[in-house]
Amino acid sequence: MCLFSIISPPIALLLGIIVVNVFGNPFVEFNSKAITFLLQFSVVGLGFGMNASSAFSAGKEGFALTVFSIFSTITFGFLLGKWLKTERKTSYLISCGTAICGGSAIAAISPVIKSNENKTSIALGVIFILNSIALFVFPLIGHQLDLSQKEFGLWCAIAIHDTSSVVGAANKYGAEALQIAATVKLARALWIIPISLLTAVIFKNKNSKIKIPYFIGLFILAMLLNSYVPQIAIFTPHIVNIAKIGLTITLFLIGATLNLSTLKTVGVKPLLQGVFLWIFIAVLSLVSIIYLG
Repeated sequence: MCLFSIISPPIALLLGIIVVNVFGNPFVEFNSKAITFLLQFSVVGLGFGMNASSAFSAGKEGFALTVFSIFSTITFGFLLGKWLKTERKTSYLISCGTAICGGSAIAAISPVIKSNENKTSIALGVIFILNSIALFVFPLIGHQLDLSQKEFGLWCAIAIHDTSSVVGAANKYGAEALQIAATVKLARALWIIPISLLTAVIFKNKNSKIKIPYFIGLFILAMLLNSYVPQIAIFTPHIVNIAKIGLTITLFLIGATLNLSTLKTVGVKPLLQGVFLWIFIAVLSLVSIIYLG
C-alpha cells in the first residue's frame, strides 16, 4: 500500500502502529537501519523538487528563530529535568531531540554522553510518540489558525522533532510549506555538530566522535541541480514521486516501532518532560512566526 501511494504518510504511520501491536514486528533489528537509510534517501530525492534560491531564502529567514529556539529549548529542558527529577542523561537526550531534529540528534548525542541503551531507548520512545501525534495535529491546527504555507512550513521545521514527521506534515499542507519546512529543518539538523561539541565539554568526554549529517550536502546538491540544470527536468518529477513513496514507507516503519512495551518503558517523568518541552517550543515558535514574522 505504501509502495503504490494508496495511503498518505499519516495513515502509513497509524497502520505501522496497528500492525506492530496486533501482529508484532519480526524485523526489529533492521528497523533502525531501514528508517535511517530511507529517510535520508527520501530527503535527498525531495531536493530535486525544490528551487535553490527560494529554499536558501527560507533558511536564512528561519536562522534567528532556529538559534533562539534550540538554546531556549535545551535550557528549559535542563530546568524541567531538575524539577521533574528525570534521570540526567535521559533528560538531556530528550531536550536535544526536541531542540534539534528528534531521533537523529539523540543518535548523535548519546555516544557523546556515553548513554546506555535503556536511556537512549526511553528518549527515542518519547520523541517517536510525540512525532506521531504531531503528524496528525499540526495540519489541523494550521488550518484552524489559517496559517499561510510559509508560516506553516516554518512552524513545522521548528516545532516538530523528526525530519520524517516535519516533511510528512508539511507535504500534507502544501508544496510551498514542504519546501520551506525541509530546508529549515535540514539547516537546523546541522546544529548537531556544535551541540555535540558543546555536549562533550559539558559531560567532560574528550574522546567523543561527532556524527556529521553528510546527506544534507546531497540534498543541497539535488536542489542546485534542479534549479540550474534544466536538462534533468524530465526526470525530477519521477525522483520526487519515488522520494515521497520512500517517506511513506519510513513513517510506516517508525509506526512499527511503537508497540505497547515501548510505551511502558518510557515512564511518566520522561514523557511529561517531552510533552512540556514540545508545548513550549510549539507555542513559542508559533507566536514568534505570527506576531514577529
